[in-house]
Amino acid sequence: MILSKPQEEPLHSGEVFNLWSYLFATKATLVTMQILTNHTGDQDLKDLLDDLTENSFTQEDQQTETILKEAGIRLPPAPPDRPNVELQDIPAGARFNDAEIAGLVQKELITGKITCSYIMGISTREDIAELFGDFHTQKAEYETKLLKLMKEKGWLVSPPINVK
Repeated sequence: MILSKPQEEPLHSGEVFNLWSYLFATKATLVTMQILTNHTGDQDLKDLLDDLTENSFTQEDQQTETILKEAGIRLPPAPPDRPNVELQDIPAGARFNDAEIAGLVQKELITGKITCSYIMGISTREDIAELFGDFHTQKAEYETKLLKLMKEKGWLVSPPINVK
């Protein structure tokens, strides 16, 4: 039996559903990152969010979209982009603070790793499993950077330590 190239293998229904769902969520995450970046006052956090958006989420969006297009799958809708605004133009009562933003982004990275692991596990195409392995690794690297920043800034809320 001669194995075909992964790209020549059709996507199975689980791969289609999960790639489509992942792309839909990533498009929403990109808009969320625009909003959170607008709310960010800390320059180090803003730089991390910009880097994460450009070098992770945007690339994931493009790569996943390419796979679905090549497979002839209709793409999910994308929410509209948000304009850039100055932090001082956001009313204080409506503004996220930097610690909250860091926590929300950390949660996004953690749930993203879980989703990537799942897609890797259900994939029968090696290229899909490998791509989501790369996404997972990249999310883990950004999560480590964010964790260090959260510690430096005093934003990390640790659970109680069990000392007996």
